[in-house]
Parts: sequence; C-alpha cells; structure tokens
Amino acid sequence: MDKVEKVINQSRYSAIEGPIGVGKSSLARKLANSFHSDMLLEQPSDNPFLERFYTAPKLHALPTQLFFLFQRVKQLQATQQGDLFSGGLIADFMLEKDQLFAQVTLDNEEYRLYQQVYANLNVEIPKPDLVIYLQAPVHSLQDRIARRGISYEIDIKSRYLQKLSDAYIAYFHRYDQSPLLIVNAADMNFVDEPSHYEALVQRIRQIDSGKNYFNPLIESL
Repeated sequence: MDKVEKVINQSRYSAIEGPIGVGKSSLARKLANSFHSDMLLEQPSDNPFLERFYTAPKLHALPTQLFFLFQRVKQLQATQQGDLFSGGLIADFMLEKDQLFAQVTLDNEEYRLYQQVYANLNVEIPKPDLVIYLQAPVHSLQDRIARRGISYEIDIKSRYLQKLSDAYIAYFHRYDQSPLLIVNAADMNFVDEPSHYEALVQRIRQIDSGKNYFNPLIESL
C-alpha cells in the first residue's frame, strides 16, 4: 500500500476544503472512489434558510449559519461511532469552516451569539490526518458556480466570494494541526482530466507532514 492509500484509507478522516465552487465535493467523490473510502459530504440543500440567505443575507445569515453548525457537528460526531468508517473517510468540509463563514456573514452581535452557541456545544472532533485546501480566483469560482446551475447560487456576489477566499487564505496561513496540501486549482479539472487527477495523487504521495504545495503551472515550467 503506497503512502496516499495509507493516508486516505487508514486515517480517521481526510478533509478537502476551500471556498464555494472550488470543487471540494467532486474531488472528495473521486478520491473516495479511487481508494474505496467512505464519504462525508455537506448537505447544503437540507438547509431551509440557505436560499433566503443568498437573496437577503443580512436577514437570514444567523439561522443559516446555526443550521449549518448543528448539521456539521452531527455529521462529524457520527465518525466517532466505532468502526462505522473503518475503511477510511473523506469529507468535503472541516468544522472549522463554520467559524470562517460566520465571521464573514454575521454582524458583531450575531457573531458573539454564534460564539456562545459554538462554545456550549462542547464537541470533540478528530483532527484530519490530511487536509487538502483548494484555491482558485473569484472569477474561476463564479464560472464553476454558474456551470453547476443551482438556481439560488446565481445570487452569490463576487464580493462575498472574495471575502470567503480571503478568510480561507488567512486561516490556512496559520494552520498547523494536520498535514496540509495547498492546491492551486484554478486551471485544474480533477474529475474530467485524468492527467490532472494523477498529478494531484502523485503530489499527495509525497506528503509526510507539515505544509505542502501543489501549483501545476509552476511545477510544469
């Protein structure tokens, strides 16, 4: 068994992160299929406030965020149930993302309330054995969001996407809790281009610890 199989199959879970539209869920499905792992995917369509949030963010930010918080905690707590995911687990989110979104979407009073709720949940969530952080510029995110054709996402503003992207950059600049691979995914199609996917897997094979980078444009020069 090579290194990437050990990381993905034997870990408690591996997490893929990044802003809306960057391709987290698609890559999670691809990796899970390749390495016979279980998947833990976000369920945004289950959030009854999300469509309203995109049309009127200030009115619906808090219930939207609290729903996601409880949903994500419940999903991740399920990973604690014995050998439920003994074959390995790949998630398209980390719980920490919830606070990133809360910082961007909530006003000061709402965020203070959110922090109180978060603190009182008192949950223990395992750290990923591998985090893959996908980056792409806002125009790429907008193109991908448009192509997937979810009606309520049409209202997502570029300013909002930029704030999210900046929050992710700041968070992962400081991140040191797990081995981390930062991927420039701007011109990559890991689902439909086998060479792109194979290059990413090869890069994952090289990871032992610390902060790592995969920038295909630079590495191909």
